[in-house]
Amino acid sequence: MLSLPNMLTLSRIVAIPLLAFLLWWPGWEQGYLAAFVLYCLMGITDYFDGYLARSSGTVSKLGIFLDPIADKIMVAAVILVLAAQGVLRGPYVGDAHVIAGLIILTREIAVSGLREFLGPLQVSVPVSRLAKWKTTFQMMALGSLILGQGLPDWTVMVGAVEANVPHTYGLVTLWAAAVLTVITGWDYLRVGLKHMD
Repeated sequence: MLSLPNMLTLSRIVAIPLLAFLLWWPGWEQGYLAAFVLYCLMGITDYFDGYLARSSGTVSKLGIFLDPIADKIMVAAVILVLAAQGVLRGPYVGDAHVIAGLIILTREIAVSGLREFLGPLQVSVPVSRLAKWKTTFQMMALGSLILGQGLPDWTVMVGAVEANVPHTYGLVTLWAAAVLTVITGWDYLRVGLKHMD
């Protein structure tokens, strides 16, 4: 319980309410910059808790249980707060970017349920390389969307539209993550369907 990797994972869970609080005020640029720093620190701990557990041979059942939960809670909290505060909005399609967030949340819940179903059957669902790319795009997207609110003046003209650079990058990578989410979610579902007779 008190191993360093587990403490890093738990620190990520404890920090989620603070992250949500900082994201709750869209006009508070300093708050969003602080949220971006906190989000990056949480991402760093996500890498190091697994690395330290494997390298030191302290992989625990608690860590295996908590690590994916911490990731999913963090992603869900950020998507929900950004959607609630109107941050998942862009030119041409307006609020339709929320759909990309919903796709990601739906997949996370479905895959968690699938893993829970397959657990008693002793069937593991390995993380594919494509799923790792999905996670990378997802983390980059959410970080960029947070940074865009902290740096509202970082804009360029795209045709007749003034676009915030990190915000626009965040929306593009969010949709990339959503597409990969559908592909990898279907891959996991195919594995599960073989055991649902």
